[in-house]
Amino acid sequence: MKTFLIIGGGLVGLATAYKLGLRFPDARITVLEKESEVCKHQSGNNSGVLHTGLYYAPGSYKARLCVAGQREMIEFCQANNVPHDVCGKLVVATNENELSRLKKLLERGMQNGLQGLQRLDGDEIQEFEPHARGVAALRVPQTGIADYPRVGAVLVEKVVSQNSRVVTNAKVIKCSVFNGQWTVQTTAGDFQADYMITCAGLYSDRVSEMFGEQRAVRVLPFRGEYFRLKKSREHLVRNLIYPVADPRFPFLGVHFTRMMRGGVECGPNAVLAFAREGYRKTQISPKDLFDAFTFSGFWNFMGKHWRIANSELRRSVSKKLFAQSLQKLVPEIQADDLEPGGAGVRAQAMYPNGNLVDDFLFVERANALHVLNAPSPAATASLAIGSAVVEKVAEKFS
Repeated sequence: MKTFLIIGGGLVGLATAYKLGLRFPDARITVLEKESEVCKHQSGNNSGVLHTGLYYAPGSYKARLCVAGQREMIEFCQANNVPHDVCGKLVVATNENELSRLKKLLERGMQNGLQGLQRLDGDEIQEFEPHARGVAALRVPQTGIADYPRVGAVLVEKVVSQNSRVVTNAKVIKCSVFNGQWTVQTTAGDFQADYMITCAGLYSDRVSEMFGEQRAVRVLPFRGEYFRLKKSREHLVRNLIYPVADPRFPFLGVHFTRMMRGGVECGPNAVLAFAREGYRKTQISPKDLFDAFTFSGFWNFMGKHWRIANSELRRSVSKKLFAQSLQKLVPEIQADDLEPGGAGVRAQAMYPNGNLVDDFLFVERANALHVLNAPSPAATASLAIGSAVVEKVAEKFS
């Protein structure tokens, strides 16, 4: 009997366990999650968007798995009564300088197989978002929203129904291998397996290192902070309104998102967090800071992009500056319209030269596979990522 351990109970880990159970129905599969519940971090603290693959380089993992994963995620939501809505979004160019980037987005979306993309002139924007303003926009009808925490709960049910296990409060302490058999010591006891898959999100680099990997990349935590529109101002946004993203970064800029559970969210920004679980500005981890400050990639990144980093930091502490960014899309927005929202932390892998890893990153070994970079759009793509991981694993057993 094949035995598998999966480290990480976010959407990617759970989807991998589910797909692994379909492929190897007689296998013994165990998911280990350090928290008391699944989907506690990136999977449960994101904007809830069903991404389409608009932004990603054709042929990349992100492009292929997002496009395929979104279709599968919608089917999964429909089949399992998970709340979702394919409501569409607008990507708005707010000045003439952004038109060339908007055109490239349209071309890239078509290359990635998106259907129904529509280029709008400035006066056509109000047909879809009456309060938005811009010189042009791209309408992406396939974009939607979904209740990802509910997706995670359904995946747990399916994994357990396959006679697999999801063990919570199981933080990995130590790993060893003997005669091809892994032993993992955790706070919930010891576990053995023939094959190891790590999907550890914010700790993906550290966990893979525990299994003998050199840290060729390091995870840097970027906090994304949100505001919510006051209920009396929610009418200013129908669905999703995005700016034209800066192509130098994998962040999409502050935007408006109608939430599946009600309300309109504004954000996120992208500011370096002082802890890997730094959901609040006041949360500081000396270990995480030391990890960042002793990494050459951090200093190389800051040397290249200190202006952007400074701008994000200033916007993080000033609701007025945050509102000014939103006003470029919806001019009627005022700082007083914004109420404090939540925050998420993005696990972004970085190379020593300071470049951000801009695709999903998998590292394969004889009896292990490590998912080292799976930020957005990994929630949308999670089922497809699970399938891709299982295909890689299956090759080892063929």
